[in-house]
Amino acid sequence: MLKNEIPKQQIGFSWLLKMAWRDSRKNRSRLLLFISSIVLGIAALVAVYSFKDNLENDINNQAKELTGADLIIESKRAVAPATLKSIETLGDERATERTFASMVYFIKNGGSRLIQIKALEGKFPFYGKIETKPTQAATNFQEDRNALVDQTLMLQYNAKVGDSVKVGDLKFKILGILEKAPGQTGISASVAPIVYIPLKYLEQTGLTKIGSRITYRFYYQYRNADELAKTIKTLEPKVEKEGLDIETVASKKEETGRSFRDMSRFLALSGFIALLLGCIGVGSAIHVYIQEKLSTIATLRCLGLKAKHAFFIYLIQISIIGLIGAILGSILGTLIQFLLPIVLKDFLPVEITMQISWLAVAQGIILGLIISVLFALPSLLGVRKISPLNAIRASFENQQTKRDSLLWLVYAFMALFVFGFTYLQMRSVMQTIAFTLAIGIAFLLLLLFSKTLMFLVKKFLPSAWSYLWRQGFANLYRPNNQTLMLTVSIGLSTAFIATLFFVQGILINRVTLSSGANQPNMVMFDIQNSQKQELNKLTKSYKLPLMNQVPIITMRIEEINGKKLEADTGNARAFRGEIRATYQDSLTAAEKLISGVWTGKVEEGTETIPISLEQGYANRIKVKLKDKILFNVQGMLIPTVVGSIREVNWGTMQTNFRVVFPAGVLEAAPQFHVLMTRVPSKEVSAKYQSDVVNAFPNISMIDLDLVLKLLDELLDKIGFVIRFMAGFSMATGWIVLLSSVLTSKNQRIKESILLRTLGASKKQILSINAVEYFFLGVFAAGAGLVLAIGGSWLLAKFSFEANFAPPLVPIFVLFSIVVGLVVITGVWSTKSILNQPPLKILRNEG
Repeated sequence: MLKNEIPKQQIGFSWLLKMAWRDSRKNRSRLLLFISSIVLGIAALVAVYSFKDNLENDINNQAKELTGADLIIESKRAVAPATLKSIETLGDERATERTFASMVYFIKNGGSRLIQIKALEGKFPFYGKIETKPTQAATNFQEDRNALVDQTLMLQYNAKVGDSVKVGDLKFKILGILEKAPGQTGISASVAPIVYIPLKYLEQTGLTKIGSRITYRFYYQYRNADELAKTIKTLEPKVEKEGLDIETVASKKEETGRSFRDMSRFLALSGFIALLLGCIGVGSAIHVYIQEKLSTIATLRCLGLKAKHAFFIYLIQISIIGLIGAILGSILGTLIQFLLPIVLKDFLPVEITMQISWLAVAQGIILGLIISVLFALPSLLGVRKISPLNAIRASFENQQTKRDSLLWLVYAFMALFVFGFTYLQMRSVMQTIAFTLAIGIAFLLLLLFSKTLMFLVKKFLPSAWSYLWRQGFANLYRPNNQTLMLTVSIGLSTAFIATLFFVQGILINRVTLSSGANQPNMVMFDIQNSQKQELNKLTKSYKLPLMNQVPIITMRIEEINGKKLEADTGNARAFRGEIRATYQDSLTAAEKLISGVWTGKVEEGTETIPISLEQGYANRIKVKLKDKILFNVQGMLIPTVVGSIREVNWGTMQTNFRVVFPAGVLEAAPQFHVLMTRVPSKEVSAKYQSDVVNAFPNISMIDLDLVLKLLDELLDKIGFVIRFMAGFSMATGWIVLLSSVLTSKNQRIKESILLRTLGASKKQILSINAVEYFFLGVFAAGAGLVLAIGGSWLLAKFSFEANFAPPLVPIFVLFSIVVGLVVITGVWSTKSILNQPPLKILRNEG
């Protein structure tokens, strides 16, 4: 008697591959559309990674040109004679530079502006060159009383080579236009334009008086690397003691690389947000795709195919399509990387040589493949649960499956993937947790909003409304609806772009301090005692107010609680650099006492002076109430005790100080003054600045209107970079929308056929779809804007310590654009279904 045995299945990979290929024949375009959601995200990341690799290579290759020397010694104060004598003999070649802020006066047109003076002696840079027009001006300007003037200044004041500028008490001939200096970027040239003059004429300018903040730099070239290493080792013990800073090619390379790593991380995270939006599209589209394949899978199960083999057939499909999507994204990203140097040109200190980064391409392909499979798995795992009986009762039975532990494991891997990728960008556990939580909370809030929306529409839809409106609303919670996915994807991309716009507005508003009628918009500093009365007289002759006129005394810390720098190495930063302090008898409007007792005046002969410290500064130098600090005020030692701690509002337009002495102590100390006033117009400002610079060449002036304009330009440039990356998120959101609409095309065909058969016109069906997509757009854009407003308010309050008022017009414009885009995409995709008669579509559907 023959045994009734079912032969054991021997299914190899080649058969699964053939089945995956055959099953995909009618769906390949749709599968590619599913994966198109991740193409832009992969493209953004590959572009950023390629740019980062090329930038790192160029920083490494151009590090010497960026530094200009093998060794740089820098000091914020005049170097002690003994130390100066020892460093003057270092190196094979040496150059000296003194840098400070001062006014430059263009004699031809009477214009003046605060700029950065670089007084140079020697053949710096030793590597690379100072780029000028004409070229020889860079080497010849030190021969006589000549100047190299930044090209932005030359354009602003319509100056030409051969014209003269006045720096302090001296006139200099413009020998050349400065196009680029070592380490200079387009941003730094706009904010702090440079004027080079010969160092031998600096003393004659009269700009090295009390109060001048001069940075001393000494440049050295070494032909022997071992000699350089030996010098650095010898200098290191003296650095902290003498208040010096040392910079080498290696340290400059590291510092520049670190700065641009931070930028690359931000750009990568921006691209990653676009990729996450694409992942939502992949997950949702694959879910609908598998739902449509239920009968096919059930039929294969009836023919004896095991559940695991059915799972592998569709896993192969998704993997291959995901690989194709990742390759397309990598190719697009490689092309986009050539745009990034153009977008970021104002921020780059080196010349970028763009080339294909195969490492970045490989990373993009692997990442795309992982993303495709990982976010498709929750739907693919459902294939294992499809019973052969579904072939005959799939339309009538909605199976309730048990909780799948494997599914929860996949969700855990998703969360781990997001966390791990973010950590690779940020390299900080706390920042990674914060970013992951922020993204997670945004997802959950949008998810909750979507669920609540569907519940409310289903529960409270007014029956009195017309059929078209009721049907349009009903589509929001019908089976296989896209409400949840579109609310999350469109809402998140809207929130991302709106938050970036709001933050830019907060930063602009925070510094728009000169716009108030009672706020000063002109600041003058380095005013000597002998100039104070004459300047006041000149200011009053223009009928300008004298606002916030205060003395400033330069000092440094000698001891804290009896410990000098040598004995308190853990608090070295407290002893380094000079402190600008003042004396006053009362608190200003920007100050608030938070602890201790305020002392406004002391009697002559008081041994220990009670002083007031700003809260943040006290924390940084690790002192508290009743701690003792010994100050060195230009050679005079003054013992003090911390009598009070103040909170200072640094956002107010007035002079604020970290250290405040009471009246009766520093009046006789060497000091300079700051004066603030308000100038009513540009014409008065130009004439007033011209008179001040001519009468008092050492006085520096800050035109706050010009500062505001420069800052606006700077934020616009930064904003353009951010919007460029945010555009990937918005474009991905639109692709997810388009993908979801086309994914549900079959279902919409059936719905349209039923409605057309029941007598509905094309116009009515279009109206139903328009209502559905209009409210989808309204809810998604509204949810995103609510998130953006809430997030921006939190950033304004806790990070920027500023007020935030949502700008209504931009909000309305962005809201309208998003809603319009959703409606147009939804209606346009539906229109093609209505162009054919119902019977023809029924026959095609079979």
